[in-house]
Amino acid sequence: MATLYTPPGFWRSYPVLISAQYSGAQMAVVTGPPDFEGEDSHKTDHFLSKFPFGKVPAFEENGFRIQEVSAIANYVASDALRGTGPQEQALVQQWVNFAEGEIVPSMAAWVYPTMGVADCDEQVRKKARAAILAVLSVLNEHLLPRTFLVGDAVTLADISVACALLLLFRQVLELPVRQAYLNVTRWFCTCVHQPPFSAVLGDVTLCETAAQVAGKLKATAKSPADPPADPAQEEVSEEPEEDGPDPTEEAIAAEPKAKDPFSSLPKSSFVLDEFKRTYSNEDILTVALPYLWDKLDREGWSLWYCEYKYPSELGQVFMSCNLITGMFQRLDRLRKHAFASVALLGTDGDSSISGIWLLRGQQLAFELCEDWKADYESYSWRKLEPESEETRTLVREYLGQGGEFKHVGKIFNQAKIFK
Repeated sequence: MATLYTPPGFWRSYPVLISAQYSGAQMAVVTGPPDFEGEDSHKTDHFLSKFPFGKVPAFEENGFRIQEVSAIANYVASDALRGTGPQEQALVQQWVNFAEGEIVPSMAAWVYPTMGVADCDEQVRKKARAAILAVLSVLNEHLLPRTFLVGDAVTLADISVACALLLLFRQVLELPVRQAYLNVTRWFCTCVHQPPFSAVLGDVTLCETAAQVAGKLKATAKSPADPPADPAQEEVSEEPEEDGPDPTEEAIAAEPKAKDPFSSLPKSSFVLDEFKRTYSNEDILTVALPYLWDKLDREGWSLWYCEYKYPSELGQVFMSCNLITGMFQRLDRLRKHAFASVALLGTDGDSSISGIWLLRGQQLAFELCEDWKADYESYSWRKLEPESEETRTLVREYLGQGGEFKHVGKIFNQAKIFK
């Protein structure tokens, strides 16, 4: 049986645990005696006899032992996470090294003082902040045409870099800063909303206001050589803790629970789930659309037309479709309040993206929640009048996934349905 040794809630262990979620690797997670003891998860002689380097996390399987998070994550990962072919594998390793060498040191210098687990040297923090913003600029440009860092799916590159940025997004990358790096924010939200990420990280809340320096190093904190546990997270092991709650949780206030942005709206007679079932199981043109027009609550719901602002940047069809898919993934929590058909029109090198959205309420729902803003500013939006002939035509073409699309002047290629 494989075993991961880590202090409780230790963010450096997250890449290993997320990789295991993707690959299905089974492992026990040891966070206490006989390998760790005390409030600061002190490494015992028992631990050091097996792992003389003293690094955490550490991993053991049938007498095979390794340390260093990137090595362990690579060991438990699936082939798909490591990259397809030598070139992808090299690119994945490049980003893993980038996370460890370029992001983590500067992240620690900027963030740890806000968590009360490191002394604050303001000059060092300023340099670290500048270094991180330079990193974000590189990432932002790289991610402009991409959903993920390497290839068309999550790899160890995404896992490593996202985990290295996690505390930054939670502690100091407030909204005005994030707005300068929308591609990075979009990608980060896509990653942390994937089920394997969520199984380890839980709900990730982006900070509204940058945390301030909390004070000098606490007497019970780990040494600077040992990065602290993430105080916003609970025990990563599924086994109950025997040593009481993680004391580092007192270093930071608990994250507020998200408020339902639609809670103030009056109850609507239109049941979205019933329409979705009708759309999925019945003929669209003869059954689903008549159902929509007959049942639609015009006061409680609104129709919107969207169009991607940067068609000149669209290249191959599959990459353009990834933009749509990525947007839908990042809006997963909006599904019970929205329905959409977003189409790719045209061909490789000459395409556009546009679509129809049915949204709860009378305003753009994306503006109601910070998590939903990552993509919507890349589109122009126009509210539609449900009774107009133009609206009926647009809804018929986009939801029916076919027609002339004269308003765009391109042939229908394919559509993605958000439901």
